[in-house]
Formats: sequence, structure tokens, C-alpha cells
Amino acid sequence: MAPRLDFSDWWAKDTRKGTPVVVKMENPNYSVVEIDGPDSAFRPVEKSRGKNAKQVTWVLLLKAHRAVGCLTWLGTVFWSLLGTIKKRLSFTHPLGSEKLGRDRWLFTAIKLFLALSLVILGFEIVAYFSGWHYFESPSIHIPISTLEIQSLLHLVYVGWLSIRADYIAPPIKALSKFCIVLFLIQSVDRLVLCLGCFWIKYKKIKPRFDEEPFRNDDAEGSGFEYPMVLVQIPMCNEIEVYEQSISAVCQLDWPKDRILVQVLDDSNDESIQQLIKAEVAKWSQKGVNIIYRHRLVRTGYKAGNLKSAMSCDYVEAYEFVAIFDADFQPNPDFLKLTVPHFKGNPELGLVQARWTFVNKDENLLTRLQNINLCFHFEVEQQVNGVFLNFFGFNGTAGVWRIKALEESGGWLERTTVEDMDIAVRAHLHGWKFIYLNDVKVLCEVPESYEAYKKQQHRWHSGPMQLFRLCLGAILTSKIAIWKKANLILLFFLLRKLILPFYSFTLFCIILPLTMFVPEAELPVWVICYIPVFMSFLNLLPSPKSFPFIVPYLLFENTMSVTKFNAMVSGLFQLGSSYEWIVTKKAGRSSESDLLAITEKETPNRSQLLRGVSDSELLELSQLEEQKQAVSKKPVKKTNKIYHKELALAFLLLTAAVRSLLAAQGVHFYFLLFQGVTFLLVGLDLIGEQMS
Repeated sequence: MAPRLDFSDWWAKDTRKGTPVVVKMENPNYSVVEIDGPDSAFRPVEKSRGKNAKQVTWVLLLKAHRAVGCLTWLGTVFWSLLGTIKKRLSFTHPLGSEKLGRDRWLFTAIKLFLALSLVILGFEIVAYFSGWHYFESPSIHIPISTLEIQSLLHLVYVGWLSIRADYIAPPIKALSKFCIVLFLIQSVDRLVLCLGCFWIKYKKIKPRFDEEPFRNDDAEGSGFEYPMVLVQIPMCNEIEVYEQSISAVCQLDWPKDRILVQVLDDSNDESIQQLIKAEVAKWSQKGVNIIYRHRLVRTGYKAGNLKSAMSCDYVEAYEFVAIFDADFQPNPDFLKLTVPHFKGNPELGLVQARWTFVNKDENLLTRLQNINLCFHFEVEQQVNGVFLNFFGFNGTAGVWRIKALEESGGWLERTTVEDMDIAVRAHLHGWKFIYLNDVKVLCEVPESYEAYKKQQHRWHSGPMQLFRLCLGAILTSKIAIWKKANLILLFFLLRKLILPFYSFTLFCIILPLTMFVPEAELPVWVICYIPVFMSFLNLLPSPKSFPFIVPYLLFENTMSVTKFNAMVSGLFQLGSSYEWIVTKKAGRSSESDLLAITEKETPNRSQLLRGVSDSELLELSQLEEQKQAVSKKPVKKTNKIYHKELALAFLLLTAAVRSLLAAQGVHFYFLLFQGVTFLLVGLDLIGEQMS
């Protein structure tokens, strides 16, 4: 229970009841006894030994020493925290605050709400210390006509109470009930997904294929006939990761005459272009069938890049295309674990593999991202793949049948989620998908909050753009009605629109608002029990993350403001809804990968240089020097200030002070910790600093 500013209990300890009676005995051996009540004479008398002044002094000194030690420890912790904040904020660039642009509508609304809350809190504090507790319990209603007005301020406060109960509380109650219903529906959906995942584990359900799917007894030589596979690596100014991704793809275990690697470079930095060209040339000299493509005009972002690559004439000779983003490092057996599923399954259009993260333990931000993504792949993708044969393509680490891409209309540039777009259109054309939870591809998650926030904005604004554009096509398609209902109600509305709407509205707006309107107070199970249970379900696929259940719950509520803003921007085409910003990479690799690459490349370097002319050798050395110069360039890391998160932090802390006056325990602690979380995120104190 939150601490109550009430000293009545303490004051009552020194209050005596009854009339004291002094009894004096003539015998001097008896002592004087005070009887405070009728039963006092029969109580045992506590015997205490008298203490001299020296003993009292030592006791007081000991207590003072303990108090000073405690205060010193608290001061040290507080000073260390301030020092950390000061150190991080010292890197903040003068222009390093968040650019709001046309998205400032939400920030303006939060500021107005915060100002109004501060004014109401001032009234509540004055009323509390003035003893105006008429409506401390929402169930008690006292007619205003029976109250004795003491002053003008008292009259204003009583009028506010009347307006609050009659006009403000009813709409808040209605909105909160609506959000609670959405919350419960989404919780049931999450629970059903988890039960489906348990059933898959229990029955050991997973896609399988023949041991030798490409054996052809009529073929000459080895007796195996492998299909033609095109591998694409789209990238843009990603100097940190291009080398390891190209290296991993070029080591895929597949016949060299049956595979072609396309490096699709959209970089606008000429130095990065030269480095990528040199990496492609190096692997080409090793016998890998690899080509370099660069577009002069970068239209359509990633979708435009893939669309341009698929328009090449030589693509007609290939049957499948595998796509890997620049930070993905597939294992050599990736194609032999994915492509065989297409054999004898002409309706299969996509095989999607799972992501794993090399930097998941880098900091708190990466750990929290790992929880979300593990649930997404382990539960959502796997359950939808097994029971529905449909899920959203993740944009990378997947293999498409080129015929499915062509029949579905190919890559379109109309949204920032081209992967989800092509998946929905392929589903409408009757193609089936398979998800392989056992095939894992190594990649990175963003290590800075700025990069993560931009990524989440794109991931939540794009689906709303797509929903607006393809709703008509879904309704008029020839697929079954239950598939249409799944697409519209579950895939888009529940998981892409309702989830960010209720999480932001319920926990960031309604909850602090009910602190100032106690007539509409939310029950404890809404703000505590069910969210903790849902967080527990999210952590099931990553059991090592259970110690982070509380930070995860608080951080997800903090991210709701970004997701809500992105959802509204994408649905109504507001602000930067069609803005693509490449996610910043750190270029991390596992130790085993680095050692393997070093062992494979070191002995072959002298052999490569034997057949190189002097001019080529000079150009190669210049590229090496240029690469070293780029990598050694000093990088200044800066922090950013996020206005919406800071405004919500002060709003929640203001509501926490109001709940402290009302002694609302769970509400107070939730608002306090949630406000502190918003404050840390708003000051960019989570994750790595941005370079």
C-alpha cells in the first residue's frame, strides 16, 4: 500500500484514555503505581533498569551512526545515478532532439493533457491539506447544497467535483470498458496461440521432406539434379555488415553452376560502393557465380531494388530466389534445408526460416527485443504456418518460388512493408507457406533506441498502409470466407491496429486520467494481473529472460506511444508514414564465424595475388587502405531527447503523486515505475548511444 500522509495513528499512541488514579501506600517498600484504566492494576509491570547519561549518549551516537551510514549510501547511489545521466547527456548534440515534423499532433495533445493534470493536481493538494475529503471514496456522494462553503477556492473545488462526477467520469468509464474488452480479446488470442504452440511441441509437428529429394536416376554423373537458385543480398550504405553477409552467402553448399548471387547495392557513398565491388571481385576470383548491381536512382527503397533485380533477362532461368538482408549470415546448409520442401509441392510459394541474434545479450534493449522476436517466431509464425499455411513474410531469410512472385504481381513500391504486401497477395492467389523453426539464420537486432524506434515505426505504419490499400482486394478475392476473416480481423485489425491502440490508450492515457477522476478508477486486475500473465506467456519461448519480466512489461508500455503514433500515421497517411530509414547495424559476428572466415581466407590470399597484375595489385592495396581509413574514422556518439516520452513521463509521475494522496497502492507503484521508465527512455538512457 502506498504511504499515507496521515499522522493520526502516530498521534493516538500518546493519547491517554480514562482518568489517571494515584494510589499511595503508607509502607515505604511499595512503589507508586499509575492506573490508567480498570484493568491496569492487573497487568504485569515491566521492570526496566535505569540508564545513566553515558549509556544514553552511546545509544544515541550508535543510532546516529547508522542513520548517517544509510543516508550516505542513499546519497552515493543517487549521486552515481546522476553522474551516469550527466555522462550520457553530455554527449547530446545541440540538435540531437527528436524531429517531430508533422507528427507533432500527438506531442501537442500530451502536453495539453500534462498541463491540465498539473493544474488539477494543485487543486487536489490544496484540498487534501485543507481537509476537503468529501469525495475520497467514489461510492459516497454528498449533495453539494449540504456543504458549508469556506472560501472561493473551496467553491471552485466543489464545483469541479460535481462536474467530474456528472460529465467527465461517464465517457471515461465507457472508453475504459471498450479498451478492456479489446484487451481481453487480444489476451485470448495470445493464449490460443500459446496453446497451439504447446500442441505442436507435444505432437512434434514440423514440415518434413525426403532424405534425397533431388536424386534423379536418369541423370548422368552423381545422379542428383539440383534446381536453379538465385540468391539476392539487398543493401544500402551498410559498411558494417556487407563483408560478413557476402562471405556467408558465397559459402552456401550448392552446386556452383546452379546458383547465382546478386549483390544489390543501393549505396550512395562511392567509397562504400568501391569496397563492396572489391568484396564481390574477391569471391568471383574464387569461382563463385556472383555479380554486383547498383541503381543510379534509388526509388521504391528495398522493393524497388528487388523489383529492378528481378527484371534481368537471366532471371528466367532460375526457379527459386532466396533473400538475405545485409546483416544476415546463413549457414552453408541453408538451401539444402529449405529448397527440398518445394519438391512435389507445387502449391508451396514460400519457405521462411527463423532468425537468431548474435547480439541478443549486448544490453538491456537487445534482451527485451529478443523476448518479442522469440515469441513472434516460436509462437506466431509457427502456429500460423502449421494450422493456416499463411503468415507474414519477414522480408529476409526466406526462399520464394519465382512463379509465385510473378503470379502475385511481383514487388510493389506502394508501402514500406513490401514483404507483408507480397505475402498477402500471394495468399490471395492461393499459394501456401511453410515456416521452419529449426532452420536458423544469424542476424542483428538494433542496439540503440533511436534505431529500434525507427524500425518499429516502419513496422507499424506499413501494415496500416497495406490494410487501407488491399482491403478491397481481400473482400473481392476468391479465397474462403474464413481466410478473409482471418486476414481482416486477426492479421490486420487485432494484431496490427487494436494492440497498439488499447495499450497506449489504456495504460498511458486512461490510467493516469483515472487518478484525477476516481469515479472511473480501473480495477487492479486490469493494470497488474492480466498484463503480468500476458508478459509471462511472451517469455515462455525464451525462459532465460524471466528475470526481465518487469522491465519487459514496462518497456512494452513505453513503446506503445511509438507504435500508436505509427499506426495512426500509416492509417491516415500522416507525417512520415512512407519514410524508409535503414536500420543502423553494429557489424557483430560470433567468435566461431570470425575464426572460420579467417582460417578460410588467410591461406588463399597469396594464391589470389599470384595471377594479379601490378596495376590491379596497386588498386587492391588502395582499396585496403581506403577500407582501413573508413573503419578508423573517429565516430562521435550522441544522445537524443525524445519529447513524447518525456512528456508522458511527467504525466505519469504527476498521476503517481495524485494516487499517493489517495493511498492507492498498486496504482501508485505502477505509475511510478512506468513514469521512471518513460523518463529513462526519453533521455535515451537505454541501449547504446547512436553514432
